[in-house]
Amino acid sequence: MSQTLIVSDEVRTLVPGFSHLAVEAHGLVNGPSNADSSALLDEAVRRLTVRLDGRAPHEDPHMAAWRAAYSAFGAKPSRTRNSAEALAKRALSDAGLPRINLLVDLYNAISVARLIPVGGEDTACVVGPMRLVRATGDEPFATAAGGEPAVEHPEPGEVVWRDEEGVTCRRWNWRQGTRTRLTGTSTDALFLLEGLAPLAPDELEAAGAELAEWLRKLSPAARITVHPVR
Repeated sequence: MSQTLIVSDEVRTLVPGFSHLAVEAHGLVNGPSNADSSALLDEAVRRLTVRLDGRAPHEDPHMAAWRAAYSAFGAKPSRTRNSAEALAKRALSDAGLPRINLLVDLYNAISVARLIPVGGEDTACVVGPMRLVRATGDEPFATAAGGEPAVEHPEPGEVVWRDEEGVTCRRWNWRQGTRTRLTGTSTDALFLLEGLAPLAPDELEAAGAELAEWLRKLSPAARITVHPVR
C-alpha cells in the first residue's frame, strides 16, 4: 500500500479488538452530488432503518463498543459521537443526510448502511505515514470556525489520526480536518473503514468490497485496491 497506516501500541492496548481496512484508489472521478449518489444515500437510510428495527443508533452493539472506546480516552460519547453514529442519527432526523460530493456521498452511504465509521483522505494532501496515536496536545488540527480557516489542538491523550504535518481526524473518527478531506477535484484517495468487536472481520471486508464496487462504477478507469483487515 503506497499510503502507510500505523496503529500505535498504546491505542491497541487502550482499546483491544480494533481493526481497520483500507481501500486505496487512484485516478478517481469526483464532482458534485447527483441523482445517483443521492439515491445511494436514500437506500442507505432504508438499510439502516431495517438494521435498527426501531432501536436508536447508539443501541446497536457496534456503536455501543465505539461509545466505550471513546470513554476510554476521556471523550463524552453522547456529546462527541463517532462518525457512523453521528451520520446515522442525522439520517433518521428531519435534517437527513448531507450531499457533499460524489466520493463523500459514496463512503457516507456505506457508513450509514452498515453502521461502520468510514473516512476518506485525499492522499495528495497527506504527508508521510498516517498514524493512530494518543495525542500530546501540541499537534495542529486544520479546521474551520464560523466559515473561516482555523487551527485547533487535540486534548492530551485523545486518540487521533495524524500524519507528519498534524492531526487529520480528531477523537479517532469524530471530526475530519480540512487539509486532507476529499474535495471536488480529488483524484487519489484512501478510504478507511474501522471496526471494533463485536463487528466481525468479514463484515468489515464486505463493507470494503461494496465501497470498491461503487467506486469502480463511478470511475471505471480507476486503480482500486482493497487491503486486508488489520
